[in-house]
Amino acid sequence: MPPLNPLVLNLAVALGIGLLVGIDRERRKGEGPDRAAAGIRTFTITSLCGAVAVVVGGELLLAVVTVGVSALAALAYWRAAERDPGLTTEAALVATVLLGGLAIHEPTFAAGLGVIVAGLLTARTVIHRFVRSVLTEQEVHDGLIFAGATLVVLPLLPDEAMGPYGALNPHTIWIVVVLVMGVSALGYIAVRLVGARFGLPLAGLASGFISSAVTIGAMGARATRDGDLLGAAVAGAVLSTVATFVQLALVIGATDTATFRALAVPLACGGGAAILYGGVFTALALRHKVEHPDKPGRAFSIRSAILFAALLSVILVASAALQDRFGNAGVLAVAGLAGLADTHSPAISVASLVASDRLVASSAVVPILAALTTNTLTKMVFAVTGGGTAFAVRVVPGLILVLAAAWAGSRFLA
Repeated sequence: MPPLNPLVLNLAVALGIGLLVGIDRERRKGEGPDRAAAGIRTFTITSLCGAVAVVVGGELLLAVVTVGVSALAALAYWRAAERDPGLTTEAALVATVLLGGLAIHEPTFAAGLGVIVAGLLTARTVIHRFVRSVLTEQEVHDGLIFAGATLVVLPLLPDEAMGPYGALNPHTIWIVVVLVMGVSALGYIAVRLVGARFGLPLAGLASGFISSAVTIGAMGARATRDGDLLGAAVAGAVLSTVATFVQLALVIGATDTATFRALAVPLACGGGAAILYGGVFTALALRHKVEHPDKPGRAFSIRSAILFAALLSVILVASAALQDRFGNAGVLAVAGLAGLADTHSPAISVASLVASDRLVASSAVVPILAALTTNTLTKMVFAVTGGGTAFAVRVVPGLILVLAAAWAGSRFLA
C-alpha cells in the first residue's frame, strides 16, 4: 500500500476544523429570513480556502483570502446588525480561514486551536453566566493583579544573585509572591466550588506540592480573614506537609536508591503523622458548620504575599551569613542551613554524594533530617506571622509531631 501524502492529512485537519466550528454555528444560525449568514458549509469551505491558499500561493495568498473573508464577514455583520449586534460568528469565520491555513504547516497546533475555538463557541451560555452571575468585581480585580504580578512584573525582574552575600535573587523571591497569591487563590476557588470544609484541606494538600511553607502562610492568612475557616485552614496547612514527604521520597529515590532505602522509614513515619494530624482537623472541619459558606471575598492578600517574601529574604540572608562565617564545616551544617529555604535541594545534594560514593547511605539520614528540621522552623515562623496565635497553636504542634515522628523513624535504623 503506497504511503499517504502528508498534504492529504493536513487538508483533512483543515476540513475537520471547519466542520467542528461550523457544527456549533449551524445549530445557532436559526431559520428563515432572519437566519445567520454562516453555517456548517460556509465554515468548512472557509477553512479549506485557507488551506488551499497556503498550498497554492503561500502566506501572501492566505493574506489575500483572509482579507476577502473579513470583507464578507463585515458585510454580513452590517446586514444583521439591527437584529444581532454580536460579532462572534464573523470573528469565528476569520479565525477559521487562518486555522485552515495553519493546518498545512502545523496541523497538530491548528487542530488544538480549532478545538478551543469550538469549545468557546459551544460554552457560550456557561461562560456568560459565569462572568455575569458567578464572578464578583473583587475577583476580577484580584485576577488582574495576579496576571500583572505573573506576566508583567516577574519577567522584568533580574534572575541573578545580588544583595548581602549574594543571597537574594529578585526573580526567585518574586516567584514566592506569585506562589503565595496562587496558593491563596487555589484555596479560595476550592472553597467556592465545594465549600470551606472540603475545599481548604484539599487545596492545602495540592498546594503543598508547590510549596508547603508558602501554603502554611497562605492558609494562616485565610484563617485570619475568616475565623469560621480556622479548622479547615489548619487541616490544609498540616496536610501540605504530606506533599513535602512525598516529594522528598520521589527526588531522593530518583537520585540514589540506597539513600531512599535508608530514609524510607523516617519519611513514612513523618508522612503518616502528617496524615493523621491533618485528618483530625479535617474531621473537625467537616463537623463544623460555616455561617457564611458562599460569601465571596478576596482571593488573596498582596500585602501578605509581600510580607512572606520579605521574611524569606531575611532567612536567606541569615543563612548565607552563617555559612560565610563558619564555612562548609560539614554536610550536616550545610544541609541544615540550606533547609531554611528548601528541603529538597539539600536532600538531592546529599543523595548525590551517596551516589558518587563520597558518603555512605546511612550517613545521609541525619543531614537530610536536619534540613527537614530547619525547614520546619521556617514553616513555624510562617504559621505564626501569617495566621496569628489561634492558627499557630494548632499548626505548630502538628509540625513538631510530624518532625518527631520522622526522627523517631530514624532510630529504627540505628
